[in-house]
Amino acid sequence: MAEESIIRIPPHHYIHVLDQNSNVTRVEVGPQTYIRQDNERVVFPPAKMVTVPPRHYCTVLHPVVRASGAGVQFDASGQALLRHADLEIRLSQPPFPLYPGEEIQQGITALQVVLPNTALHLKALLDFEDDQGGKYMAGDEFLFEGPGTHIPRTEVEVVEIIQATVIRHNQAIRLRARKECTDREGTQRVTGEEWLVKRVGAYLPGVFEEVVDIVDAFVLTEKRALHLRATKTFRDPEDTVRRTGEEWLVTLAHSEAYIPNVYEEVVGIVDITTLSSRQYCVVCNPVGPNGKPQLGQEKVIKGEKSFFLQPGESLKEGIQDIYILSEEEGLLLRALSKLEDLDEGGRELQRKPGECWLIRGPLEYVPPVEVEVLERRQVTPLGENEGIYVRDIKTGKVRAVIGHTYMLTEAEELWEKELPPNVEALLSSGRDPVADRSGPPPPGRRGAPPRQDTGGELPGAPQRSRAGV
Repeated sequence: MAEESIIRIPPHHYIHVLDQNSNVTRVEVGPQTYIRQDNERVVFPPAKMVTVPPRHYCTVLHPVVRASGAGVQFDASGQALLRHADLEIRLSQPPFPLYPGEEIQQGITALQVVLPNTALHLKALLDFEDDQGGKYMAGDEFLFEGPGTHIPRTEVEVVEIIQATVIRHNQAIRLRARKECTDREGTQRVTGEEWLVKRVGAYLPGVFEEVVDIVDAFVLTEKRALHLRATKTFRDPEDTVRRTGEEWLVTLAHSEAYIPNVYEEVVGIVDITTLSSRQYCVVCNPVGPNGKPQLGQEKVIKGEKSFFLQPGESLKEGIQDIYILSEEEGLLLRALSKLEDLDEGGRELQRKPGECWLIRGPLEYVPPVEVEVLERRQVTPLGENEGIYVRDIKTGKVRAVIGHTYMLTEAEELWEKELPPNVEALLSSGRDPVADRSGPPPPGRRGAPPRQDTGGELPGAPQRSRAGV
């Protein structure tokens, strides 16, 4: 090629010609027939000009210096001036040649189309002013939101592509601020702050917003409630101040589907407690009128009723059945603290702590929190020849009850009589000592007269058993 003196340059082609006297390389474009001089050298054969089709661009390294309206600038020697180490974005235009020193980077690239609900996260590398008059400083971050075609700039780099998050019914997205910013609702956010967006639809996070999580709502029913705990002091949507560590319930009366706030921690699901008309329960640490648990106190709840146990409350011994007493039954009770009660005649009286008393049926009884049930007693039916020993626990006196139905009072207990060994042997043998007097004496007692020992029994008391009967 260097030996040829006549070079035919087709249309839309160009060559670089080096003047060996001045060491300046110039561009010759076609169509033309170029006659090479003796002091010139053609650097490469005719090359096709760079063609950028519509909706494409190319990046030129070391671009030439162009003056507004004056085209390419040259120095005194005729060499094209270059912006060394700089880049230039060239969009669709007529075919153009590359001047000496210019290079194409990454070839011809299609412009990036940004779809709806999509954005480009951009970062400014240099200070610049865009076509709309917006001024950006190096390090600024901003979004290019679709739909649209992004025109690249050498001062801007694409950090990432951001997709919108779809928020469905009974859902919310949890956002966190990476830097101090203003969210899409116009609220000022500080670095690290978190908040929820519950609006149904596609949400495109801002440049300084990041999606932490998608939060699903808890569906509440008449039999389920949500137990929450505050992780930080905040004010809820109902304008109630929640302190750190405070716990509360959210029921169907508040919302059918509840999405916990960013400062609300879900402790668990609470099922409803249901009491029938024949049941009751004792609630420990019941919640008072101020909404706070009353530590150390107890509360009796009688059915028929359904309720949720508030945070801090618990059931003492679970759900219990009401005491249903017949005419032959009674309850031995003891007062745990001072209380007012009614006697059998309906008169008011004061019960002191530790006092015991007996109530008799027929009735239904639910013991209050101040009363402890010691024993459930029944009447003892006695025949004409049957009896029991009864001991008064206050005086220690023992008496016999014979021949009629009897129920122990609150100050009585059964007394067990210790029988002599010979009486125990007769009772265990099953023989009638009166009817068997003519028979042989028991072994070990042969030839010895029977011992007359009543054992200190009470007059008139029958010999029924050694258990006080």
